[in-house]
Amino acid sequence: MIYNTDRNDIEMREYGRHLQKMVDYAITIKDKGIRQKVAEDIIHLMGILNPQLRNTADYKHKLWDHLFIISNFKLEVNSPYPKPTPDTARIKPAYLPYPQKRIKLKHYGRNVESLVKKAIKMEDEDKKAIFTEIIGNFMKMAYRNWSNEEVSNELIKEDMKAISGGELEISAEMNIETMSRNQPRSNKFSQNRPNNPQNRNNNRKNKNRNFPQNNRNRYK
Repeated sequence: MIYNTDRNDIEMREYGRHLQKMVDYAITIKDKGIRQKVAEDIIHLMGILNPQLRNTADYKHKLWDHLFIISNFKLEVNSPYPKPTPDTARIKPAYLPYPQKRIKLKHYGRNVESLVKKAIKMEDEDKKAIFTEIIGNFMKMAYRNWSNEEVSNELIKEDMKAISGGELEISAEMNIETMSRNQPRSNKFSQNRPNNPQNRNNNRKNKNRNFPQNNRNRYK
């Protein structure tokens, strides 16, 4: 028995080992015309094995590039597109640094911290109070979505102080119930579903109640 660990590496695993063997065989063909015909047949097979590439505008170009990559750039055939090189075909993506900023209260998200920082910089006290009230509304709604339960206004006030470092305060005059009050509850939402068993039973009762008496006698 031959294990895969003892075999040659597959350049592109999405096409499988059998296609890798076909490409390796095409490299050994000495007749240029036959080699070209075999390469075109392999391209057709690659399109069948990887059909999602057809959604792209230049999928034929990609298939030919993949063919040369699978052959480790050893296949000598005529391509309708520029032949890739190891430097152009295997360009590593640019490093994308992961944000290292820590969020004080993760269940509110980074956007709340950004809004709080913007509110702290406001010079107009009236606008700052209105903006703080809006942020408090959003915080309560976000907390309910995260915990799936009710939350007290006192907790939101304490969290606002923690996020703003004591710079912002939700006063007793502020209303932070607007967004959370208008938010539908999950159980109320489920009661309106047509597939709810309770609703199905009620629909049957109403249907029988509204059924004409003369029609009932007809089917007795």
